Amino acid sequence: MAAASRAERTVIENCAIATVDADDTEYALGHVVIAGNLIESVGAGPAPEGLENVVHRIDATGHLATPGLVNTHHHFYQWITRGLATDHNLFDWLVALYPTWARIDEPMVYAAAQGSLATMARGGVTTAVDHHYVYPRGSGDLSGAIVRAARETGVRFTLARGSMDRGESDGGLPPDFAVESLDDALAATEATVEEHHDASFGAMTQVAVAPCSPFSVSTELMRRGAELARRLGVRLHTHGSETAEEEKFCHELFGMGPTDYFESTGWLGADVWMAHCVHMNDSDIAAFARTGTGVAHCPSSNARLAAGIARVPDLLAAGVPVGLGVDGTASNESGELHTELRAALLINRLGAHREAALNAREALRLGTYGGARVLGRAAETGSLEAGKLADLVLWRMDTLAHSSIADPVTALVLGAPAPVTASFVNGRRIVEDGRLLTVDEDAVARSTRDEARRLARIAARG
Repeated sequence: MAAASRAERTVIENCAIATVDADDTEYALGHVVIAGNLIESVGAGPAPEGLENVVHRIDATGHLATPGLVNTHHHFYQWITRGLATDHNLFDWLVALYPTWARIDEPMVYAAAQGSLATMARGGVTTAVDHHYVYPRGSGDLSGAIVRAARETGVRFTLARGSMDRGESDGGLPPDFAVESLDDALAATEATVEEHHDASFGAMTQVAVAPCSPFSVSTELMRRGAELARRLGVRLHTHGSETAEEEKFCHELFGMGPTDYFESTGWLGADVWMAHCVHMNDSDIAAFARTGTGVAHCPSSNARLAAGIARVPDLLAAGVPVGLGVDGTASNESGELHTELRAALLINRLGAHREAALNAREALRLGTYGGARVLGRAAETGSLEAGKLADLVLWRMDTLAHSSIADPVTALVLGAPAPVTASFVNGRRIVEDGRLLTVDEDAVARSTRDEARRLARIAARG
């Protein structure tokens, strides 16, 4: 308590609050007090009197306060290949784009990470994952570039250090010069964990072991990757059950479906989360529930690539941890997570459960606490509770687009994208009135445009 009394405080008052705690506690008019990098108090009415060291006091009249959004799956490098292969399914899209992606280098990846992070952050994301799996030979320190961009933007970050060792000559999709050898992939992944992973409470940078997918990774890399992650004490991430073609591929190559294959290689467990999980039967869902395996639901990307509708209501009913993901911006050009709240609700209502699939509060939970749970960080972030990290967003709800919707959570999820007046990560304000305070957005826009054009020129010559 003595340390808390000496901490600098930010007091936020007069806003609606959706805490997304275990009881879904909400306040029509309340306060949040930030002390240092932690939430000190949340409640109805004004903040307690007599607080010391108050350095910022925000009158948040007309706003909704929520936990910061948690993005559980992304591919930052794709920011510089947006708008290509727009009428393809997943496999055809990969075949079309891999030759271009195989020519990325460190300056391109750094600029693309800046663009991806900046767009998410100004839209309310406070925790983000990048699943980066393309490491062309001689391309530079790609992992270091991504971590540096996240540090500069100020977003809490997990680098899912991906890998591929099954190139075209081995029946995979990526060109041979874009994949690593088994031993090189494992060694580079371990080095990345040792250099960048922080296991402490409130860590700003963590690393997960993340071979790309069954059709670009050998069984040996899957097995040894799982062993490596558990030896190092980090989480595991990959793509799973994204398309019907993937299920057919797994049956033809391994003699079993994706979930059984993952289990046979050590890839189900409470330390694992999978992206997509669109094509899952009842036994697959039961296996995920039994093992605590999490899911990153990416509704816009699944629609863009015509992959299908994930069974999110059934996953939730079974107790499977589910969060939201932007996915790479070559299959979700907006690059924003707050629009995925709406997409998740609407797309899931097209499925078997129809109007009972998801409601606005369930969608908000997917994008906040659900994501924190998937990343193993629910004790730290994902809800507004005393003692948790001060990762929170103030959404403006008194604009023309929102003011006539009485319920602010409904306005946030079903209305137009709401302006972000303030976003805090670890108690630090990184967004003010819709603009980033940490990086120059205009400079990032110029660098991403320049690097996208440079990549296009190189790919055209290739």
